[in-house]
Amino acid sequence: MQVTELSAEGLKRQFKIVVPAADLAGKIDERLGEMARTAQLPGFRPGKVPMSLLKKQYGQALFGEAVEQAVNTSTAKAIEDRGLKPALQPRVDLKQLEEGKDIEFEVAIEVLPEIGKLDFSGVALERLKAEVTDKEVGDALDRIAKGNREQKPVDPARPAKSGDAIKLDFVGSIDGTPFPGGSATDYTLDLGSGSFIPGFEDQLIGAEAGKSVDVKVTFPAEYGAKELAGKDAVFACTIKEIREYVDRMPDDELAKKAGFETLDAMRKAVSDRIGQDYAQVSRAIIKRQLLDKLADSHKFPVPEGLVEAEFNAIWSRVEEAKKNGKKPEGDEDKMRGEYRGIAERRVRLGLLLADVGRSNSIEVSPEELNQAVMREAMRYPGQERQVMEFYGKNAELKEQLRAPLFEEKTVDFILELASVADKTVAPDELMKAARAAEEDAPAQPAAN
Repeated sequence: MQVTELSAEGLKRQFKIVVPAADLAGKIDERLGEMARTAQLPGFRPGKVPMSLLKKQYGQALFGEAVEQAVNTSTAKAIEDRGLKPALQPRVDLKQLEEGKDIEFEVAIEVLPEIGKLDFSGVALERLKAEVTDKEVGDALDRIAKGNREQKPVDPARPAKSGDAIKLDFVGSIDGTPFPGGSATDYTLDLGSGSFIPGFEDQLIGAEAGKSVDVKVTFPAEYGAKELAGKDAVFACTIKEIREYVDRMPDDELAKKAGFETLDAMRKAVSDRIGQDYAQVSRAIIKRQLLDKLADSHKFPVPEGLVEAEFNAIWSRVEEAKKNGKKPEGDEDKMRGEYRGIAERRVRLGLLLADVGRSNSIEVSPEELNQAVMREAMRYPGQERQVMEFYGKNAELKEQLRAPLFEEKTVDFILELASVADKTVAPDELMKAARAAEEDAPAQPAAN
């Protein structure tokens, strides 16, 4: 094998490789010899088929097999001998491929950049921390109590008002003709909930049990059912019962209903949950700070192929959004430039974090990966077992959870080395900082 370096510019390398015809012929003869020991053809006993006949029958296929093997092994050896770390699969361009002659091909690769030794002790960050207030916990308990309110029939009887729950039958029609999906029996509607067509609930305020009301509405122009959009309709409603909600206070009985032994236990659980939410927000803010500082302070070159692949992934979301009617605002060429910048930033940060993780032996354990699968399963209440089985049968899908876990562990590692100053702030200040960080983040294409 003869290797000639054709170019070395930036992260790009190009080689010319020549594999002697004799080496290829030797590989083919070796395979023919292996086949001859067991080959069976009509008119010959097993293992007695002449080599010349085998070569005539299988020579072309074996030549292709030998070429593929020679290209792969010689490319890998050329890369290994030079200590290169490819960023992507090498691109192979066959220049001469003819049986009986030397094989000539060119290999083009992009290599990973040399990042060098990193020192994070000079990275100064501020971690915002918010303490959970008694008012927040009290408000949360009140919301739980409100969600568990009970209904009772109004007594004495009175007209319906906003906040009541009414049971009714209704039949909707357009130009006197009922339309599909416009009728219901014993339907319970909370007046003031805004769950029906605009104007529907307002016309039921003042209604009385046992009486009928014609509700006239106009379906919104953007209504989901096109055959109804913009149409005038009349709903013939029969009010069957008016009920009112009975407020309740947070107490031990409510706590037991929610699965806690006492109100104090539920209060602690609520406080802990709010605290966890604040911790996640705080974590997101400081991670954004860290990534911004890393991106600003490390400007090493990145492989164009990786940037192009990342840009294509981003732009495909823009194109998909267009198909769904979400046309992007602004000049498309300018957007392409902005998203290419985002792609380059992502690739650079990805390479940086990967280098930090690799050089410091940061790994994701099987247990951590399994825990990630369990968290995914918990996002689908009632389907946890099916989700777990799905991931169990799809190793590649499960492996996709490894990258974000690795990133989080690497970020934690860097935060331990950085200079982090904690600052206690009010909850609203924390949320304001989170919104500001989101607004300052690089623009993202619209999600589907």
